[in-house]
Amino acid sequence: MKQKNEFDQRIVLVTGGTKGIGRGIAEGFLAEGATVVVCARSQPETLPEVGGRSAEFMACDVREADAVRALVGTIVASHGRLDVLVHNAGGSPPVDAATVSPRFHEGVIRLNLTAALHMAQAANAVMQTQGEGGVIVFIGSVSALRPSPGTAAYGAAKAAVLSLASSLAVEWAPRVRVVAVSPGLVRTEQSHLHFGDEAGIAAVGATIPAGRMAEPSDIAQACLFVASPRAAYLSGTNLLLHGGGEKPAFLAAAKAGQA
Repeated sequence: MKQKNEFDQRIVLVTGGTKGIGRGIAEGFLAEGATVVVCARSQPETLPEVGGRSAEFMACDVREADAVRALVGTIVASHGRLDVLVHNAGGSPPVDAATVSPRFHEGVIRLNLTAALHMAQAANAVMQTQGEGGVIVFIGSVSALRPSPGTAAYGAAKAAVLSLASSLAVEWAPRVRVVAVSPGLVRTEQSHLHFGDEAGIAAVGATIPAGRMAEPSDIAQACLFVASPRAAYLSGTNLLLHGGGEKPAFLAAAKAGQA
């Protein structure tokens, strides 16, 4: 007899679920038996797959409210419900806050904050009609809680997402839970763009108390927990995943003259 997994017959949407952290999250839910839909602006070469089960892909620009509503409508038409939304889509390239254009800053905030609200609104409209409600998980960032030089607008937008999660958790309770999961440094297929070669990645990992960067699977496990019945009383809060945080710079500075 096949063992029942925790998310059997659950419908899960992971935005930005075709690569990086989002792909890892999608694979985590697939492994637990969920039907997983991933969205991005363009079709990926491969889809998240676990044990012969693959995620479904639907194209969507999460910055467009009409496109978001159409996406959620298509999922409900196909599967009858939506149980979990993991809103992961977002990001920003490094820029100089003093000289970058206002249009760039507006675009970053639109992608990382406004899109989160669009997705949450559309998901909540469905979940409120379901007997078991649903769970909305925002993927935040440690950038919301410490200086984010080079990505100032991104850090500000992610800080706003934490506020959004706490407010929506009150407005939409008790049927819908809203939670944020905030990773620190995560190793993905694009880590080399930020940290260089393997030696650079290892050097950065060594600055983290855990001794390494997170893997996408670490973030996936956190999402599985907060979306599960085991976390039924968890709402309106932020789960910080940073491997112990970043060592304070003053520790290294204080020892500089002792060599």
